[in-house]
Amino acid sequence: MTQVQSSDSNIPETDFNLLEDSEDADNHTSETTATRLTLQVQLDESYLGQRIDQVAALVWNDFSREKLKQWLKEGHLLVNGQVVKPKYKCEGNEVLSLDVELEAQTRSLPEDIPLDIVYEDDDILVVNKPVGMVVHPGAGNSSGTLVNALLHHYPKSAELTRAGLVHRIDKDTSGLLVVAKNLEAQFALSKQLAKKSVYRVYDLIVYGNMIAGGTVDEPIKRHPVDRVKMTVLPGGKDAVTHYNVKERFQHFTRVQARLETGRTHQIRVHFSYIGFGLVGDQVYMPRVRVPAGASELLNATLRGFRRQALHAAKLGLIHPRSGEEMMFEAPWPEDFNALVEVLRSENKAY
Repeated sequence: MTQVQSSDSNIPETDFNLLEDSEDADNHTSETTATRLTLQVQLDESYLGQRIDQVAALVWNDFSREKLKQWLKEGHLLVNGQVVKPKYKCEGNEVLSLDVELEAQTRSLPEDIPLDIVYEDDDILVVNKPVGMVVHPGAGNSSGTLVNALLHHYPKSAELTRAGLVHRIDKDTSGLLVVAKNLEAQFALSKQLAKKSVYRVYDLIVYGNMIAGGTVDEPIKRHPVDRVKMTVLPGGKDAVTHYNVKERFQHFTRVQARLETGRTHQIRVHFSYIGFGLVGDQVYMPRVRVPAGASELLNATLRGFRRQALHAAKLGLIHPRSGEEMMFEAPWPEDFNALVEVLRSENKAY
């Protein structure tokens, strides 16, 4: 297989080239020149008889097969300069050429919302999401979301599905999220999540005294009656949560949980299922439970903590371009830290 270089001497000798015009960093709006993707490769006879969409996915594995199939159908991906169907069978020695201008995939509007950026390079962005911020626009949340902030911070994220998001956390959960800044990074990170190789650790505070760590391996699906909730039910999607006890209080436990899968509300559902609901969870533990004999401070703190005590504290991944193992950490937000301090002081008083 031979890589065919473009005639533009400024283009690096790599499998793909992103041709980008400069944007006005001072204006920082979404009005930026679209990215043009050009790519060319000559096949050898080892691909004889294989479907062209499968071959394209093999030689350009930075992109999903579905995306390449779409480009074939739209005529952006040519074989020997001709439009072919995805089921075309290779005859050997064909030249594949791709020339596509990436169109906007995200229609939300950019908003100048501050981001707590933990790390950023040309391929990925790691942010520490605050409590109360919705990740993606939806019904009743068309603005003020992480996506709106991302579109302002990096306008070209509009060219990516969900502005480059590859996973989410709930509105009232704080902590780390990784965002892709190009198609290749988005596909690579999605593959890592599918292979369960992304390391995601959460800190949480639950009601009750947990004795030891363990694993919850129970399927999760939408609640059959209350559609706001998820629940453990046979026939649901596989869901696995590993956990360790980190600190014991008189009537509460601080726990660290590691996700093997990433189902909606997974930690909240699993801990509620085993009888240790999260402090402040308005959906799965709607009634505040104040222990008998609690101080006025603990009483007020528990009643004032109106979101699940859950924080995405650690995130580990393989960098999509360099292959480097990376680990990020985010400190507890102020309300979570204050809750822990009150529980510690209550323990001393007891």
